[in-house]
Amino acid sequence: MRGSWSVVVGCALWACSSPAPNPGSDSTATTASPAPAQPAVPLTAETAVAAAISPLPPEYQSGAKVIAIDSSGKESVVKAGDGEMICLQPDLTGDFHAACYHRSLEPFMARGRELRAAGVKNGEVDSVRFREISEGTLTMPKEPAALYQYFGGHYDAATGKVVGAQSLYVVYMPFATGKSTGLSEKPSETGPWLMFPGTPKAHIMLTGKM
Repeated sequence: MRGSWSVVVGCALWACSSPAPNPGSDSTATTASPAPAQPAVPLTAETAVAAAISPLPPEYQSGAKVIAIDSSGKESVVKAGDGEMICLQPDLTGDFHAACYHRSLEPFMARGRELRAAGVKNGEVDSVRFREISEGTLTMPKEPAALYQYFGGHYDAATGKVVGAQSLYVVYMPFATGKSTGLSEKPSETGPWLMFPGTPKAHIMLTGKM
């Protein structure tokens, strides 16, 4: 896989308070190759939902809940769902970035979006959330929880597929360490590794090229 590692905190897995998507994903991504020019995309509600759930395995797509976030940070549910996953609606007119995460991560993700909408800067977002977790006012899942995302490339409405994107799969394991899991804590482009070990947002990094 090509590219170097870069940390995407808030304003990427997801994006800040733009209608673009993922203001609270809190993941890490590789640097993607330059995205191809965006094709003309019919901006229908159906297209937006299909693009939002595109990173998910097929068995989780129909039951996924999809949230849209407008330029002011206001959230609205554009697809109801009682399944295991929640997706953030991507911006189909700019850099493509679609992300979905397990419902057990919603308190952590939603709090991140709330803090960013209130003007809290990226580095401070985690400081606040980590403190709230230690105080017991914010919860994290007790079991591993997955996050799926595509970034770069574009969504082809004609075929219903994402073209030229890079994938990033994350498994959150709060407070996990290299010793507790047997995973390396050093970044790797050829295998899984553990990011933010020992913290509430410790997670296994898994990447791929479409």
